[in-house]
Amino acid sequence: MRRLVVCLLALVLTVSVPGFAQQWAKTKLDASPRHREYVTLKHGNRSLQAFVVYPEVSGKVPVVVLIHEIFGLSDWAKEMADELAAAGYIVVAPDLLSGSGPDGGGTDSFAGVDAITKAVSGLNADVVNADLDAAVDYAKKLPASNGTVVTAGFCWGGGKSFAFAAHRKDLAAAFVFYGPPPSDFSTITAPVYGFYAGNDSRIGATLPATTEAMKAAGKKFDPVTYDGAGHGFMRAGEDPGNTNPANKTARDQAFERLTSLLKSLPATHGSISSPRSSKKPSGEKGLAATTVSCHSGSTATAM
Repeated sequence: MRRLVVCLLALVLTVSVPGFAQQWAKTKLDASPRHREYVTLKHGNRSLQAFVVYPEVSGKVPVVVLIHEIFGLSDWAKEMADELAAAGYIVVAPDLLSGSGPDGGGTDSFAGVDAITKAVSGLNADVVNADLDAAVDYAKKLPASNGTVVTAGFCWGGGKSFAFAAHRKDLAAAFVFYGPPPSDFSTITAPVYGFYAGNDSRIGATLPATTEAMKAAGKKFDPVTYDGAGHGFMRAGEDPGNTNPANKTARDQAFERLTSLLKSLPATHGSISSPRSSKKPSGEKGLAATTVSCHSGSTATAM
């Protein structure tokens, strides 16, 4: 009996760790009808895995490069990718911990959330930008892409989305969810849209200076702060265990804002079709990809 209790306690602790093994997110993802696959992206001597989800649409669509939280490519990050695909967009979500885990593994190879957090915190910024370059290059070459690529990052990934906008010149937009700003704004060319929590003084304290610096540099920066929400509200607002109603309100409003902004982006080429069922609540080197069958993996290699 004691052994059973210990096992059940271990299970509860595992599924309740924020950002690591969110069973509720995995359950939603497993029920999705959309095509999803893992691909290997290569640049130089480095290989990294990326999770790719396709919408059920009839035409070419923009691609969202999703940058995960400090919790790595978690179940929630993959479920968030699927939700964006349901709204009509291809999503490429690289596992930026690829090769950093035990035996050269990625996020799934780490023993727990603390180890993941430490590993993500220690990633080299230049390597992260190179990995994101590979993801964008891959996205632009997808036959189903209309050539428009944006980044959307959350928490740690929000900061990387902002920093990548200062690195990459051909992004259509950068979406920053409660992430810190880069040190230099002068090289940013894409519009930056911010999503911030009212109860997040660590990041909120950076907003006045960021807004002023972006304005002084002549850059487009459009931040929105959601009153009462806490840091990580996009994840917390979906979590059945969430105890702050403002997180769900912020999550729903922010998702509607995000998808509305995505719909307003001009296509680089091709046409954009609406998904069959995607209604949401209010509120320069190329990469060659192998043709793959349903739910199988593929490899993209720098040309």
